[in-house]
Amino acid sequence: MRLLITGGTVFLNGCLKKSDIAIDCGHVVSISDSIPKEGFNVIEYNNCVITPGFVDVHVHLREPGFSYKETIASGTAAAAAGGYTDICSMPNLNPVPDSLENLEVQLRAIERDALVRVHPYASITRGEKGNELSDFETLAPYVIGFSDDGKGVQSEEMMRMAMLKAKRVGKPIVAHCEDESLLQKGWSVHAGDYARAHGLIGNPSESEWRQVERDIRLVRETGCCYHVCHVSTKESVSLIREAKKQSLPISCETTPHYLLLTDDELRDEGRFRMNPPIRSRQDRDALIEGLLDGTVDCIATDHAPHSADEKSKGLAGSLNGIVGLECAFSVLYEGLVRTRLVPVETLLNAMSINPRRLFGLDPVGPGNAADFVVINLDMPHRIDSSAFLSMGRATPFDGWNVSAGIGRSIIGGKTVYCTAEERRI
Repeated sequence: MRLLITGGTVFLNGCLKKSDIAIDCGHVVSISDSIPKEGFNVIEYNNCVITPGFVDVHVHLREPGFSYKETIASGTAAAAAGGYTDICSMPNLNPVPDSLENLEVQLRAIERDALVRVHPYASITRGEKGNELSDFETLAPYVIGFSDDGKGVQSEEMMRMAMLKAKRVGKPIVAHCEDESLLQKGWSVHAGDYARAHGLIGNPSESEWRQVERDIRLVRETGCCYHVCHVSTKESVSLIREAKKQSLPISCETTPHYLLLTDDELRDEGRFRMNPPIRSRQDRDALIEGLLDGTVDCIATDHAPHSADEKSKGLAGSLNGIVGLECAFSVLYEGLVRTRLVPVETLLNAMSINPRRLFGLDPVGPGNAADFVVINLDMPHRIDSSAFLSMGRATPFDGWNVSAGIGRSIIGGKTVYCTAEERRI
């Protein structure tokens, strides 16, 4: 179908500009301010921003192995509702994708059920146990990178070998940085004022940044492309900033909850329990500064659904992990853009353009797939997790009042999500 999207403000090449988008056979034909309408099915937008589809480089789809928490069908439906056309799925599954045989179980489910483009990670080590490397050479053509997310690789020598292998096969190491020797059993929150006031065991910032520091040293030695997951501390931001000044091949992500919340706002509810924990105001401010100066490349959600029972035991007893795909843009726009902390262009770059570039995904433009998101800037609503398409419901943003949202998600020229109001257009 030949489709013309007109009337909106298009985000392309880092700028917002009134433009039309012509689509034919699922690909972008032209982006211009004066495309003739003849021969096209026309969709007209006003007060909307049209951007290349969002990319989330850190998502837990839970299938295979944990489908009672989330399935590929439910997780990708949630992604489409949040404006994501591409997501990268983490490997803490059963079976762990540490061999092609194990990965194929996930690939078959993706082929069967995925509503958006899913790019799986393989694990760095077999079973994510940290003792033996996965089959990098065989897995590399089928995965976006290698990660043991959920666990830090504790052995320096094992990480060194992983980086050398990853460099050889041309894939990034995507690292959950956590030095377990610095953690006390039973931690539940950041080691800060809230932990002290409520008698809880805290997770110190050093548990993250010490491993970031180690891995930067290994990147300098090996030359491996290296991406830091869910950065949460001011020290990590500083270390990554200095490494980038030295032109090391390093990138990083943070998440909406670390950019918008501090441990001053914690409640004794499972929806505030995640790893790393929500940290201090100083850490939050450093992450925003890092987003503004380019130290922080991407915003990912770390969408990590659990069952209602697993999240019902407060901060101390609930499992780590929250959901975020369906509300990420809305809460970030509300908390960063409308408060004038961050320009909208910076936010859109971090959610769409930068992750495409860093992870080798095609840019959206003439000749490439027509993957777009229509953002309605006049869409006041309340975040209601009970209405999520995800099977997970635990989000610290439940009940937030927001002013903007996703109107339509388009993949390969086809609508994969739209609001009821959009269906009438």
